[in-house]
Amino acid sequence: MTGNDEGRTPETHAPAAKLTAPPRQDRHTFMNLEHAQDLDHLEADVAVLGLPYGDPYRIDEVSNDQINAPTAIRRASSHISGGLDRWDFDLGGTLLDGRSVRMVDCGDVVGDARDLDGHYRRAEQAVRMILKTRALPIVLGGDHGIPIPVLRAYEGRGPITVIQVDAHLDWIDRKFGVSGGYSSPMRRASEMDHVAEIFQIGLRCQGSARREEFEAATAYGAHLVTDLELQRRGMAEILSTIPDGGNYYLTLDADGFDPSVMPAVAGPAPGGVTYLQAVQLIHGLVGKGRVVGMDICEITPARDINDITAITAGRLILNLIGKAARAGYFD
Repeated sequence: MTGNDEGRTPETHAPAAKLTAPPRQDRHTFMNLEHAQDLDHLEADVAVLGLPYGDPYRIDEVSNDQINAPTAIRRASSHISGGLDRWDFDLGGTLLDGRSVRMVDCGDVVGDARDLDGHYRRAEQAVRMILKTRALPIVLGGDHGIPIPVLRAYEGRGPITVIQVDAHLDWIDRKFGVSGGYSSPMRRASEMDHVAEIFQIGLRCQGSARREEFEAATAYGAHLVTDLELQRRGMAEILSTIPDGGNYYLTLDADGFDPSVMPAVAGPAPGGVTYLQAVQLIHGLVGKGRVVGMDICEITPARDINDITAITAGRLILNLIGKAARAGYFD
């Protein structure tokens, strides 16, 4: 049992309206989508959900700049699309390719300073409710602890292959007594029965991982793809090692990317996944199986340059939606 396992499946069904709050900044939603706060009666093919808060290691991490990332991505979304009728050269057509796809923004999971685990429980419940409607969840973090409650919501929907883009290994078991923080998402994912394989792409430089975390990851059988290997072999070849026909959950840490496209991170490192490689990864996963969810996290908006990090995040989201529409996900 991990520190956050209490209440993994709430025994009582809390009113959905209390799980989330409207997006900040005058209720500005992602791409000005309809705000859908009533998860009990959700009707959607794609559901954007903000999860600003993680499981902090220190009191000063309870509220840090990464909690502003969902707002930053939503605000920048006005720069990534001029409307559904605009030609998208990444997709070779309009975003939805003439298909009817209902997209909504469910707002942000509510946090409570007096209950630092409560938002993880609410996040899990919110994602469970989104999945019940068969909508595709797209989660805006927040630090990289957020995949933990999100992946828990997929219980009984496996096997799921987790694909992580990250500079860091994220296999720490406990740090300062915390088991659900941003250094632990892959360790926690490995303990979930519905998670099958884990692919970690873009690993480079040094982070919090020690030999014991590296050995735990390799003993589990995680596929560790360093940035050096990625640049030598190319994304197409890395994609070929991921089994076809799977259910894929994609978790994107902003520091896994080349700082030229995602500079707004707390732990920058030279090298990393390029925008074109990330697009190739998303398109390839949609083409070989089914992407069942995606999150993007670890964006530190105060460090952004001309909003390029938030714009890149939004572009990756649109690439997933556009390719999923073309693959018939929402038919």
